[in-house]
Amino acid sequence: MNNQQNYVELPVADAGTMAAYTAFPADVKQPAPAIIVLQEAFGVNHHIRSVADRFASEGYIAIAPELFHRTASKGFAGDYADFNTVVPHTSKLTNDGFKADLEATWQWLSTQTNVNINAVYAIGYCMGGRVAFIANALLPLKAAVSYYGGGLDKVASMAADIHGKHLFFWGGKDAHIKTENIKTIINAVDEAGKDYINVKISYADHGFNCDERPSYNEAASNEAWALTLAFLKNNR
Repeated sequence: MNNQQNYVELPVADAGTMAAYTAFPADVKQPAPAIIVLQEAFGVNHHIRSVADRFASEGYIAIAPELFHRTASKGFAGDYADFNTVVPHTSKLTNDGFKADLEATWQWLSTQTNVNINAVYAIGYCMGGRVAFIANALLPLKAAVSYYGGGLDKVASMAADIHGKHLFFWGGKDAHIKTENIKTIINAVDEAGKDYINVKISYADHGFNCDERPSYNEAASNEAWALTLAFLKNNR
């Protein structure tokens, strides 16, 4: 893709600095919308960087903060075939840490003259799907998206605070996220009177969007991508 891309180092209130991958549209002629891309448990790896690049090709300034920066070196990527490679890092994550990381990311976006700070979004995958919901509650986002968000039921109490519409994707064949987990977060958003879209793709498994995992489902990924782009565009 023909876009400028690089890492930035963001000061974080509780932990020094955090590396973040950035991707920019090839030609930004005016302040552009921005999107925070939030990683799976496997880090800001090749797949997550490619997602950021893909959003850049659609005209978004994308930033993917490395949420494992407190415990892992810059550029950490876990092994899809061995979840134990990421446990030392996932086990140390906290909502307070996510809050500090999201605030640092927002601060960076707010200082970029080519970013339309009134059109910022978040999207997250698996673990990042939960963080995208936290971001929507913490930051004045226009909208946010959670793909098969693990642990969303554990942050359901934040539903009353979300700022923008939220789009949820789930895989009908996902054995990691139970029906009751989904009901907990959706009921919380309903009770809070917030706007959302809830999509269950019956033929998709957990991780269906990642073309580097065995659970990748091309049809589901393409359909979710099309809906995601329409959702973001409609919430400018």
